[in-house]
Amino acid sequence: MASQPERSPNRKAPTTYRVSSNRPEHHRDVVNRLKRIEGQVRGLIDMVESGRGCEDVAQQMAAARKAMDKAFYRMMACSVMEAVSVSDSEVTTFREVERSTRILEKYA
Repeated sequence: MASQPERSPNRKAPTTYRVSSNRPEHHRDVVNRLKRIEGQVRGLIDMVESGRGCEDVAQQMAAARKAMDKAFYRMMACSVMEAVSVSDSEVTTFREVERSTRILEKYA
C-alpha cells in the first residue's frame, strides 16, 4: 500500500470546483492589466536612469501602484464571482466568500 504524503495540520486541501465560463475573460483582463503595469515599471526605470525629477518619478510610481491595486481587486472580484457562480451549495458559497474576504484582509 502506498503511503500518503503527510499534510501539515495548518494546511487545507485545495478547493476544487467547476470552472466558471467567465474565467477566461477575467484571466485575460488581469493579464492585460499586469502587462500594462510591466510597461509602466519599464518606463519608471527609464525615467530614473535618465535623471528625471523626483516628483515626476513619484507621480508615475503612484500611478503604477494604483494600477497594481486595481489589478489585485479585479482578480479578487473574479475569485468571488467564480465562487458564487460555481458553488454547489449555500455553505460552499459562504465558505468561498469568507476565504476571499480573508485574502483581502491579509493583502489589501
